[in-house]
Amino acid sequence: MIDKGTIDRVMETAQSQIVEVVSEFVNLKRRGVNYIGLCPFHNEKTPSFIVSPHKGIFKCFGCGKGGNAVNFLMDHEQISFVEAIKILGKKFHIPIEEKELTPEEVAHQNDRESMLVVTGFAAKYFEERLHNSDEGKSVGLSYFRERGFRDDTIKKFQLGYSPDSKDAFTREALQKGFKLDFLEKTGLTIVRDDYKADRFRGRVIFPIHSLAGKVIGFGGRVLRTDAKTAKYLNSPESEIYHKSHILYGIYQARQEIARQDRCILVEGYTDVLAFHQAGISNVVASSGTALTPGQIRLIARFSKNLTIIFDGDAAGIKASLRGIDLVLEEGLNVKVLLLPDGEDPDSFAKKLGGEALREYIKKHETDFIRFKTGLLMEEAKNDPVQRARLIQDIVHSISVIPDSITRTEYVKDCSNLMKVEEQVLFMEIGKLRRKKTEKEATRNNSYYGRNNERTPSSGNVVEKAAVISSNPFETEEREVLRFLMKYGDLDLGEFDFEEGTRSVTVGEYIISELRQDDLVSVNPLYNQIMKLYEENFRNQGFKSSQFFVSSTDSRISSLASDLIAREYPLSRIHTKNGQVAKESDRLDELVPKVVTELKWKKVKILLEDKRKQLKTAEEAGDQEKFMELLQEINGLQQAFIYISKELGERTVV
Repeated sequence: MIDKGTIDRVMETAQSQIVEVVSEFVNLKRRGVNYIGLCPFHNEKTPSFIVSPHKGIFKCFGCGKGGNAVNFLMDHEQISFVEAIKILGKKFHIPIEEKELTPEEVAHQNDRESMLVVTGFAAKYFEERLHNSDEGKSVGLSYFRERGFRDDTIKKFQLGYSPDSKDAFTREALQKGFKLDFLEKTGLTIVRDDYKADRFRGRVIFPIHSLAGKVIGFGGRVLRTDAKTAKYLNSPESEIYHKSHILYGIYQARQEIARQDRCILVEGYTDVLAFHQAGISNVVASSGTALTPGQIRLIARFSKNLTIIFDGDAAGIKASLRGIDLVLEEGLNVKVLLLPDGEDPDSFAKKLGGEALREYIKKHETDFIRFKTGLLMEEAKNDPVQRARLIQDIVHSISVIPDSITRTEYVKDCSNLMKVEEQVLFMEIGKLRRKKTEKEATRNNSYYGRNNERTPSSGNVVEKAAVISSNPFETEEREVLRFLMKYGDLDLGEFDFEEGTRSVTVGEYIISELRQDDLVSVNPLYNQIMKLYEENFRNQGFKSSQFFVSSTDSRISSLASDLIAREYPLSRIHTKNGQVAKESDRLDELVPKVVTELKWKKVKILLEDKRKQLKTAEEAGDQEKFMELLQEINGLQQAFIYISKELGERTVV
């Protein structure tokens, strides 16, 4: 394990030398205080990729990529955080000091390394048997060639063959000095008392690689016809192989997925091989298992755009529809392609070839609403109950999408296709999202509630437990975060508080104001940033912009780079008497203004929600609830008037 001090030294040095790091991969030209070049993460002709040596960040205004030097190296080379730290440490001559591990940690690490050595040996053994043994060539290699796979494809994926003998591999491994314990832990050998046998005997082998290219498991296909034998067999779960967190072909596809900003998902090993052979290499497979959140997040590391290719009967496709909802929930843009009857990705890729296949996908892929509607509408026909279920099914899918704008666009499509009013759909989505938010709130108390453990006083302008189905405060919250990250450690001046007048920094003021009114975001990342600031701002030498840009959490460093780097258009609060002032010179006016605007928006929307509840209570004849809501609305109206006046003028001592 690399100790935190070493990580901090590497990140600090890399941040100060970010131009040197990036220029190894991008041709940069100086433009003012910054450097500009063509973005390496997407195709562009006009440079929109900026590197700021002063801020220690990179930002592409075309594709949105941004972050620090470590983020850049991780994204460009598709490597882990630890690997990036080691590369940069070597580059800047910083010794990588690793923390001394406990005996338990040493044993665990040794086990992992031993298992990886074993799987690496096994992959080479199976590959050698395929190409250099009579049985491998006559059975395994001839099978691959009969399936139409070229030798370069076979080599690229390190395909192999396990002899059809009870323990040929196990005997070879033991003779080479490998321990039976690790052969069993990796699932390569089945051990029962004195019985030892090769798990994959008599099968062609598909090695499964980690992101770093290490062999972590295997898939094997039996070639003989035997009703009692499973056609495909995978390695069991182990310390190094977790099937729910890996995708077949991700190592070979990762760079192309990032470059094209799109991933194609198929079902099986040979589907991936056929696509690669056709020249389409941004493709991975779920290996016949149901798609998991871990696999989706793995795809999301390289692209937010996913095309899922289905083949087979309608029943099989319906069973896979849950995977689409999981993809939507993770915030990916998903399209679906249904192949013609009798075709699978393997056969279809070989039939069409690369260019024709690309065009077919582009022309026939469709969004999930049209796909689901077309698939399920036939069953519904004119049955109103079935039709209602179909609408509810689609509404549920839309409701899990985290981005409100994307949800709105899908609602429009659903309204047109299903002939249902948009307002009805929005109401149903709101109910589903409120239920989900309430469940999450029950499981996890909000950050401010946990730390303050105080009941909102009657003077609070926003209720702590207000549940909002989406995040209508995105613009205001990002603006508050921008000031926190960019200017958080700067002095704001003296302000009047309930306990008296005192001098505060920008960050202290923002945290104090949000805590005072128990304001939390529906975005957990925003709450996490607030928490991190409050935990660290008193540390000696704390600089908010550097702290967040240098975060080891790529989500935080990317957001910080985006907010700090982007040139925001000056709004009405940035001008006075027609004169534009430097933003940093007007913090005493701007910071209270953006915080107050957020409060104003919160109260406004809460008022609207309470008025709707009041109408519902009145229609239901619930007099007690009606009077309770009336009292709450009166209090909120007073707060709204006060905040509205406050937006016009703020007293600064």
